[in-house]
Amino acid sequence: MKAINKIPTSKIERASKLVSTGAKIGVNYIKYYGDKITKSEGEAKDKLNENNAADIYDGLKQLKGSALKVAQMLSMEKSIMPQAYVEKFSLAQFSVPPLSPPLVLKTFKKYFGKLPEEMFDTFNVNSVNAASIGQVHIAEKDGKKLAVKIQYPGVADSIASDLAMVKPIAMSMFNIKGEGSDKYFKEVENKLIEETDYILEVKQSQEVSEACAHISHLKFPKYYPEWSSERIITMDYMEGEHLSEFTSHNTNPEHSNQLGQALWDFYMYQIHVLKKVHADPHPGNFLVSKTGDLIALDFGCMKHIPDDFYIPYFELALKENMNNPELFQAKLYELEILRADDSPEEVTFFTAMFHEMLSLFTQPLHEEIFDFSNAEFFKNIADLGEKYSKNTQLRKLNANRGSKHFIYMNRTFFGLYNLMFDLKAKDVKINTWM
Repeated sequence: MKAINKIPTSKIERASKLVSTGAKIGVNYIKYYGDKITKSEGEAKDKLNENNAADIYDGLKQLKGSALKVAQMLSMEKSIMPQAYVEKFSLAQFSVPPLSPPLVLKTFKKYFGKLPEEMFDTFNVNSVNAASIGQVHIAEKDGKKLAVKIQYPGVADSIASDLAMVKPIAMSMFNIKGEGSDKYFKEVENKLIEETDYILEVKQSQEVSEACAHISHLKFPKYYPEWSSERIITMDYMEGEHLSEFTSHNTNPEHSNQLGQALWDFYMYQIHVLKKVHADPHPGNFLVSKTGDLIALDFGCMKHIPDDFYIPYFELALKENMNNPELFQAKLYELEILRADDSPEEVTFFTAMFHEMLSLFTQPLHEEIFDFSNAEFFKNIADLGEKYSKNTQLRKLNANRGSKHFIYMNRTFFGLYNLMFDLKAKDVKINTWM
């Protein structure tokens, strides 16, 4: 993959890149109308989605940073995004064009005042992995193999302008109205800012790895603050393959179940005990070792779960509370799903909608043991997402619903469920954290 010598960092440069991408999309629509003459509507629409996904991703991967991170987040929305977008955007997890060696050396000089070969015994200027915010290089020090993650230049400074550019797309896709929407975008912006603070990430990584060291078949790298800075992180190099690579060829159900249990235990312990969770559960952040252990990486995106959200959130998930109409509705108000200014129509619609969604989505939490290989469960989730994406009544109502904390909590659960399904994990014990 060809290396990048320069990343657009100014607002004008980045906006211009998106404008040129928009022009390509315009051409794709012209082709689409032509294809409709010779092909079926379904075939023409699939080709349009493929072309648009490719052009949008090609533009975003040149920008890197927040714009590409949003694409990565959207790739996890399998029940909302067309498959062509999911496949293309998922490349943002661990496969994007890397920085060129001169740009890598310049970054080291800026943050350490010295070149990498002055810090390590060996350092490979060619990256072994490149994602949305940073890329990884291999180094050695005192006989120890290390992974050195370098943040792309300008990422932290372009977050606000990048989000401003993608905001109209997100508002349209998720039916977000202008009034009251700022709290959601501010939540995303704050989390992205935290993800660019590598000093914070090292601190969070050490805290989580120490707190979760007792979980079976779960491993973490050791982090080295003395060789890290606000834009560079040094940790142990962990041998293994990405979770998505593992699931593509694994045929051993016992191996899948072992990894699935470790993954589930990891998340339940964070959520219910630490009240702070690794809110970026995509395949690029997990490796599988040769010994069958799960290796967790990248703790830049950690979501603190305050009690005033945690308590009603999990009370709402209890089966007995879902079967109590008055209590269920009271919890919807606590979580800002229902609002004091709602019309009777809105109260009725959103109460029914969230009851249907939660009745399905919380099924694993109602069992002692759950089978995450159950394709019907995930098909029902996808069908429900499609049902409401096409609901004309919902499009007319104000869909700015829920506490800002839903954004990363829902992202965590959707991502976790998808990983568990990819693993085809069966017989997973649900309440091991208790």
